[in-house]
Amino acid sequence: MCTLELLSSRKIDSFRAMRKQETDLLISFIREAAGDHAAVDLTAKVSSLSADMSCRMIMGKKFEVSEFDERGFSAVIQDAMKLAATPNLGDYIPQIARFDFQGLTKKMKKVGTVFDNFLEKIVEEHIQCSRNDNNEEEDKAKDFVDVMLGFLDSEESEYRIERPNIKAIILDMLSASIDTTSTTIDWALAELIRNPDILKKVQKELETKVGVERMVEESDLESLDYLNMVVKETLRLHPAGPLMLPHKAREDCTINGFHIPQNASVIINAWAIGRDPHAWTEPNKFFPERFVKSDIDFRGHDFQLIPFGSGRRSCPGIQLGLTVVRLVLAQLVHCFDWELPNGMLPGELDMTEVFGLSVPRAKHLLAIPTCRLVHK
Repeated sequence: MCTLELLSSRKIDSFRAMRKQETDLLISFIREAAGDHAAVDLTAKVSSLSADMSCRMIMGKKFEVSEFDERGFSAVIQDAMKLAATPNLGDYIPQIARFDFQGLTKKMKKVGTVFDNFLEKIVEEHIQCSRNDNNEEEDKAKDFVDVMLGFLDSEESEYRIERPNIKAIILDMLSASIDTTSTTIDWALAELIRNPDILKKVQKELETKVGVERMVEESDLESLDYLNMVVKETLRLHPAGPLMLPHKAREDCTINGFHIPQNASVIINAWAIGRDPHAWTEPNKFFPERFVKSDIDFRGHDFQLIPFGSGRRSCPGIQLGLTVVRLVLAQLVHCFDWELPNGMLPGELDMTEVFGLSVPRAKHLLAIPTCRLVHK
C-alpha cells in the first residue's frame, strides 16, 4: 500500500505546491538573516522544515508544540529515535528481557503513549472531516491519512487495515522521513561549506541551468547533474541509515565462508560499505567527481552503494526523500553564499558524527548567509 498508494509518483507530485510553500518560508527566513548578517542554525531550520513537510503530507497540517507534547513534536521524535537505536541487552539475552535493567521498555512505553494519544486524535479528526465533507474540495490533495481511511474496514479493498494499522503506518512514515531527510541535507551542506571549490561548482551549474533571477523549481532537478553527484556522494559517506533495518535469514546459507543459520538476524552496514577501500578510491574523501561517467546508482543494483537498501525490502520512500533533499539543497546553495561564523575556516568545521538509527552531526551547523539571486 505504501508503494502503490502513498508513495507513488502521482501522489508525491500532488504535494509539489506544498513543498514549494514550505521551502519558500525557509528561504524568506534566511533572507532576513542575511540582511542582518546573522548566523543561521541550519541544522535546526532544516529539521523543522522536514518535520513540517512530513506532517502536512502525512496528516494534512503542521503542529504547534501545544498540540502535541510540552517537549515539542521534533523533540519527541528524536527521543524515540535515540531509544530505538540504543542496544537492548534483552534482545541478546532473552531471559533477562522481562527485568528491563536499562529501563528502555519503560521509556519506550511512555513515548509510545504520547504518540498513540496524538495519533488517535489525528485519525478521529480526519474521520470527522470526511463525514462533514461536502465535496467542496475535490481538487485538494488528500494527505496519507485520508488515503488510508479509504481502506478502513473495507470488505472490497485488497488492503485490509484497521485503526491501529493506520496509527502504526503514520508513526513509521514520520520516523522514517523526518530525521533521515534532514540529516542528509545537513551533511550535504556541511560538506559543501567545508569544500568551497565543490560548492562553487554546484552554484555555477545552477547559474547556468536555472539562472540568477529565479529560484530552483522541481522540474529543474533532473538536469542538475553535478548537484545529483553531490547528493550521491553524500549518501555514500553519510547514509541516512548507517545500519540497515534488521533482516532475517529465511533458510541456512553460507556467504563468503560464513555460515548464517535460518532465522538469524542479519544487519547490513551501509556506512562501512560506502567507505570500503576495496570498492572506492580515497573512500574518506568527499569527491563527487568520482561519479562522472559512472553508472553506479544507489537504487539497490550496485551493492557498493546501498543507502536505501536493495530488493523487495528497500526503502519505499526513495523518490520522495531524494526530491526533498535535492530541492532544499539546491535552493539553499542557489539563493545564498555561506560563510562560517567567528572567522572559522572551512577546514575547521567539526564533522564529528553521533551514532543512532541515523548518524547526525554532533554539533549543529551554523553559517552566515549572503543573498545571491537578483530580486526584481
